[in-house]
Amino acid sequence: MKLEDYELIIHLSTIGTVRGTAKHLYVSQPAITQRLRYIESYFHHPLFVRTSKKLLLTPIGEQIVEHAQEVIEKETELQTLLQSYGDQISGTLSIGASSIVSQQFLPSLLETYTSLYPDVKIDLVTGLSEDLRNPNQNFHVRLIRGEAMKDGENIHLLSDPLYLYDTKPFASGKERPLIAFKSDSTFHNLVDEWFLSHPSFKPIKSIQVDQIETCKQFMKKGLGMAVLPKSVVSEELHQYPHLPLTLDNEPLSRETWLCFQKNVRNLPQVDRFIQLVQNSNFT
Repeated sequence: MKLEDYELIIHLSTIGTVRGTAKHLYVSQPAITQRLRYIESYFHHPLFVRTSKKLLLTPIGEQIVEHAQEVIEKETELQTLLQSYGDQISGTLSIGASSIVSQQFLPSLLETYTSLYPDVKIDLVTGLSEDLRNPNQNFHVRLIRGEAMKDGENIHLLSDPLYLYDTKPFASGKERPLIAFKSDSTFHNLVDEWFLSHPSFKPIKSIQVDQIETCKQFMKKGLGMAVLPKSVVSEELHQYPHLPLTLDNEPLSRETWLCFQKNVRNLPQVDRFIQLVQNSNFT
């Protein structure tokens, strides 16, 4: 059994379908199916029951998934120990970063970091914060929005105030579409809570877009109002009507966190990145 086989077992059990796992790993479905057959023949037992909707773990499959998680954890501990030897800053730095952090803050951080430590290989995944929280994603560090991780170390980086923007002045009873960008549930819950407590601003419909930049451009063309964090607006603060979102006289904001497991600081390349982030200005 290869380490990749144990990782595949965990992905299949977490995602629940061959198709979804193949998409996540950027390989073909037949390749996943063929590898799963080999794994099940290796253990002489089926790991999953195939249904029309998803894969269900067998009792033996549950035990093997637990074993796979232990194998990967031990391998990570060994790699951490081996890479901690020596004075040269090298190795791999694995980062999971939310889309907004990747757009607004990460480029300058990585520019500085790679100039200081050119021998370090950067392994970067960007996306929604709720996807990056998946414990099966073996990131050294996570730069996420919303709530902090429930385990490990969390360093608060930024409180990002939310504003309601439009091209027209705000007025009570105003009926306008709401342009919403793809984000995690904690952000949408904040927005929904604000609109529930301010019924005079209730949108007449919702326009869904994929990226926050698309949302901003739609708003600037007068297609509707949009809730945007302060970090993604600059000249818009002076060019368009905007309203700070508050609940119970407290500003609504999106928190930004640096999250990691304490032992990863034993890796010099990870510790130097954490130090750089802590010394950077996120305001």
